[in-house]
Amino acid sequence: MIRRRHTVACLAALAAPGLAPRIGRAQATAPGWPGERPIEVVVPVPPGGALDALARLLMPHVCAHLGEGARFVVINRPGAGTQLGNEAVFNAAPDGYTLGCITAPALPALPIERQVRYRSADFAWLANVVEDPNTVFVLAGSPLRDLGALVATARARPGALTYGSTGVGGDDHIAMLAFEDWAGTPPMVHVPFTGSAPAIQALLGGHLDLLVGNISEHLPLQQEGRIRALGLAAPARFAPLPQVPTFREQGFDLVAGASRGFVGTPGLPAPMRARLEAAFAAALAEPAFLREAERAGMPLRILVGDAYAAMIAEMEGRLRHLWSRRPWRE
Repeated sequence: MIRRRHTVACLAALAAPGLAPRIGRAQATAPGWPGERPIEVVVPVPPGGALDALARLLMPHVCAHLGEGARFVVINRPGAGTQLGNEAVFNAAPDGYTLGCITAPALPALPIERQVRYRSADFAWLANVVEDPNTVFVLAGSPLRDLGALVATARARPGALTYGSTGVGGDDHIAMLAFEDWAGTPPMVHVPFTGSAPAIQALLGGHLDLLVGNISEHLPLQQEGRIRALGLAAPARFAPLPQVPTFREQGFDLVAGASRGFVGTPGLPAPMRARLEAAFAAALAEPAFLREAERAGMPLRILVGDAYAAMIAEMEGRLRHLWSRRPWRE
């Protein structure tokens, strides 16, 4: 169903310069919504990752607050660094039956570097849930002990250090570009992977000097002492790993991470949008959900509605400034 709607919308977009205007698509809230059919939650990455886990963990709580008969199904639409899934949500009918579980900065970063069939500001920004700080990992036996040693090595051996990430233009890659820019180091060698699993295997196999990822990823490997985090790009330390210092504690004023949340299709009727925002707010305040998130190691940053949209707008401004200095795709 998503494929069919996406194809029709893309053809319409191609018929005029830029994106097709979304005029006249909004409708009054359907009387049977949301119980007539499942809400499709589009996740723009393969199953099994942190974004997919968030959708499956939170949506049962959201549906419970939407009312009797509300149910959901996760649709994984990976491809082009989340672009395909984002476009599927943007071009779906604004009937409340398609939501997106998205990650930023990827969503606002993609239109800066390439032509996409969506506008970031036009999504219905429903709720941000997670802020998973970026982290620089090394093997336990690495001679690099902190970020200061990393900067000194990068300056002394230009182009010698390699780091892996989950792809060009993803939050990991962008965070490292911002770190290089802030610290004034020569560019390190970026090795992109299609996901966190192959990236961590490359680090464990000794094929990388560094891996840039999110602190909640590979938590067992960190607790077992097989890998070590040099620093955490967050305002405060991460409770499950209190020994990892922040970037700021080491003299680098950088905060960066993966924001994971939920959006609706542009043109979503105001009553439907308000009902969804209220359901997300209620679900995110549930003690049961908060316990589940803590067990899963999810670093929460809850923003609903306009507060979420404002965060994304501010993020996009920072991304455009970074692009002018260190573009992430040449």
